[in-house]
Amino acid sequence: MYRLSSVFFIMLLCLFGSKGYTQGFLRAQGQKIVNEKGENVLLRGMGLGGWMLQEGYMLKIDKEGQQYRIRERIEALIGPEKTREFYEAWLANHVRKADVDSMKRWGFNSVRLPMHYNLFTLPSDKEPFPDKNTWLEKGFQLTDSLLSWCKANKMYLILDLHAAPGGQGNDVNISDRDPSKPYLWNSEANQRKTIALWKKLAQRYRDEPFIGGYDILNEPNYGFENPLDDRNGSREKVNAPLKKMMQEITQAIREVDKNHMVIIEGNGWGNNYNGIFPLWDNNMVLSFHKYWNYNDQASIAHILKAREEQNVPVWLGETGENSNVWFRDAIALLEKNNIGWAWWPLKKIGVNNPMEILSNPNYDALVKFLNQGGPVPDAPNTYKGLMELANSSRLEQTSIHRDVIDAMIRQPFSNDTRPFKIHSVQDGAVIYAVDYDMGRNNYAYFDRDTADYHVSSKQRSAGNRGRIYRNDGVDIARDSSTNDRYYVNSIETGEWLQYTLNVSRSGNYMLKLSTAATHSKGRLSILLNEKVVAESVIVPVSGGNHKFTAFGIKNILLKRGEQKIKIRADEGDFILSYIQFIK
Repeated sequence: MYRLSSVFFIMLLCLFGSKGYTQGFLRAQGQKIVNEKGENVLLRGMGLGGWMLQEGYMLKIDKEGQQYRIRERIEALIGPEKTREFYEAWLANHVRKADVDSMKRWGFNSVRLPMHYNLFTLPSDKEPFPDKNTWLEKGFQLTDSLLSWCKANKMYLILDLHAAPGGQGNDVNISDRDPSKPYLWNSEANQRKTIALWKKLAQRYRDEPFIGGYDILNEPNYGFENPLDDRNGSREKVNAPLKKMMQEITQAIREVDKNHMVIIEGNGWGNNYNGIFPLWDNNMVLSFHKYWNYNDQASIAHILKAREEQNVPVWLGETGENSNVWFRDAIALLEKNNIGWAWWPLKKIGVNNPMEILSNPNYDALVKFLNQGGPVPDAPNTYKGLMELANSSRLEQTSIHRDVIDAMIRQPFSNDTRPFKIHSVQDGAVIYAVDYDMGRNNYAYFDRDTADYHVSSKQRSAGNRGRIYRNDGVDIARDSSTNDRYYVNSIETGEWLQYTLNVSRSGNYMLKLSTAATHSKGRLSILLNEKVVAESVIVPVSGGNHKFTAFGIKNILLKRGEQKIKIRADEGDFILSYIQFIK
């Protein structure tokens, strides 16, 4: 009896294991996304921007940033074979199982895959037979691999057609659009191919419960009624071609797949739903995108209204490209309103994402040439720089920004602070100013300029003006005397930084501060566990913003164990490099 029960139990494990042991397909139920048990599912995800589709800004390329133009210009420098090697290496390295494993470990439960159609099928004008679709295995194989990694981590994968045949708008970098060729909107061949691609995807993945849904057309941005004065469709009133296309895609999907949610986006980069309602399917989700505006109820009022009127779930399919303060506030707002989200992107060359791809001198020379012209860079060095960049996109070669992850996963629900680094205080110990605690503004630090709200305020602000090392409001610059040292600059009156100390021995310490100042007005105070222990100390003039001098503050009593120390600017306009503890 025992042996039979054991065998039966093993058979059950195998049965559930073969299906990934999921809670079934996600589906729309009223205004919620639920699993097969009817439980509310709040998607917390990352978008894999820059993998299947490179946008120029992610590579620091500002001029002609469509992927096809970047590739053409690289090919002109190093030839087609070496260019192909770079793009193969990029696709192989940029997203791997290690990335998905890490996202799961950090606290994310979903992934949004921005797809470029040209990895799945030929462009319409390259088809050998106009009424046929040539299917390419590369895109399907990459998606299969990503799905297997998501299944292993019990994470949902949402497919997003980011670059449709012909391109879905006038923001050409988003969809890798070639302006010399027909749009999606004025080409029947491109429309047929888009519909056929979704049907092919639905046939392939219809029985996969870890596919969370089909985001059928990313950020349409086209003025159908007034293409000259409303190029991106933000003021479009009817949106008839967009609705027709989305209905036809939905119909093609439903011919082969009744299981998966169909996710739609409005015009004007996903937010203009004029003319789209009423909806035409009973398993749909409205997506919207949110960038650089205030994080208040007014900023999401339009999508909440649509959710209520249409009795349909909503999902923030793309957002990011801002500071940790903005990230934390946005996620707190969204989750309070039961709105799931997918952040953009997981990695790029740049600091305001979980992973930063590190550049190299040969690649920097290529970027300078592509953006500014000048002498043609050496071909062997260009190839070397590109291959090094592809290798640098591997997770273990990236710089992991744990402050960004902390702002997204922990800080929306906690005011507690955590050490950014372990600061063990003993005689001679040095703490660099940039290694202040992780946490919310006014809890781990205080800075006056914390995020970019220019869509709402009509005025750009920077957060961290240096856009380097960390992603809070604190302004950071690189020390020109070394490649791996940074300092806090642009310190304003009232701003402060907190550090959690682990003191090995109690005693009186002298705090030796390395600062730079061009004026004599800088003053600072030291607070220990919220108690002022040195008040309004004058910051000495050093003779320049990049010339540091050290001065001491004596008789700071530190007790053994954990202590929290603050450096507060009573009068700003100075730079702080490090703090040294001398017993």
